Amino acid sequence: MQRVIGIALGYEDLNDHDDLRCDPVLAVLAGKLQARRADCAPLAGKSTLNRLELSGGEPTRYHKVSHDPEAIETLFVDLFLDAHKNAPKQIILDLDATDDPLHGQQEGRFFHGYYDCYCYLPLYVFCGRHLLAAQLRQANIDAAAGAVEEIARIVALIRRRWRRTRILLRGDSGFARDELMAWCEANRVDYLFGLARNDRLEKAIIPELITATINSLRTGKPARCFKDFSYITRGSWSRQRRVIGKAEVIAGSSPGTSEANPRFIVTSLSTAETSARHLYEKVYCARGEMENRIKECQLDLFADRTSAATMRANQLRLWFASMAYVLLCALRRIGLAHTQFAAATCGTIRLKLLKLGALVRVSVRRIKVAMASACPWKDEFALAHARLRNARA
Repeated sequence: MQRVIGIALGYEDLNDHDDLRCDPVLAVLAGKLQARRADCAPLAGKSTLNRLELSGGEPTRYHKVSHDPEAIETLFVDLFLDAHKNAPKQIILDLDATDDPLHGQQEGRFFHGYYDCYCYLPLYVFCGRHLLAAQLRQANIDAAAGAVEEIARIVALIRRRWRRTRILLRGDSGFARDELMAWCEANRVDYLFGLARNDRLEKAIIPELITATINSLRTGKPARCFKDFSYITRGSWSRQRRVIGKAEVIAGSSPGTSEANPRFIVTSLSTAETSARHLYEKVYCARGEMENRIKECQLDLFADRTSAATMRANQLRLWFASMAYVLLCALRRIGLAHTQFAAATCGTIRLKLLKLGALVRVSVRRIKVAMASACPWKDEFALAHARLRNARA
């Protein structure tokens, strides 16, 4: 808990905890006000926390503190389920892979041609703002590698408690793989994936591209048309699937010119449920919001600080950052609802509400924190404090 709270407060380095271990406010948050020995501080120092990162699967003589990867992975899903009073009718699970640049000789590092650097390729799964999984992977794999196993695990945990909730899986073209789509079709999970364009797909929407070009020339503005059709690849797909093509014409790089911008998606949703335009513009394009969640994890909460020598240690660091995101997400959802920080990023919440100057008095019975009366966010802080106390009760 100490490590997670430290990351949430902006202290990503283990060295920071040699000073933080004597901080009474952090001790309150970590739930450890007194040390076991008189010559020690209440909280752990950098060496103890480092032994946690370097521990194996079972405690040993020199690494008595260990962690349970399976329990950590399950905890993310359980916290997501606990955040809802009632089971929703439908949820959308967003998948995405991103780069985690490496600058050393870490275990499992590989050069990725697309990102043009040595990196890891972590897989994230979100449902709205809720983080359900953060899996560290090597970069010499397909973007969808391991996605079937991860989604199968998450869906099984969700359906233990929400048996009637409909699940839609959404991702970019990196996840439009027959193995993943076939698993969804066999397990009552809908999907909506981007589809990389090719000559066959582009030929299928030539009439729509011509119509869009005419409309663009007439209005002087970008224009788009949609085509709904069935499609199967020549060898990689096991069956025909519904594909939606967006035939769009946008302004060209030179003044007075235009260029085609075709895009495609593949889905298990039927034409009777939703139209092609609505499915692309309102449902598929909304997946871009997940990029902001990944930015919060990596830029605000240091999920890319994977500088340990082993992948096991770096996976634990990724989980620490992910749990710090879950913690701040809960603060935002419970304590800051209907305030100006209801949609704030984790970095903004930390800057405005957590990194504050205060007078701390430690007595026998209590620790008293006195904030300045001129603090511009004192009302939001007090409201969040009251709401969290009520939620705990």
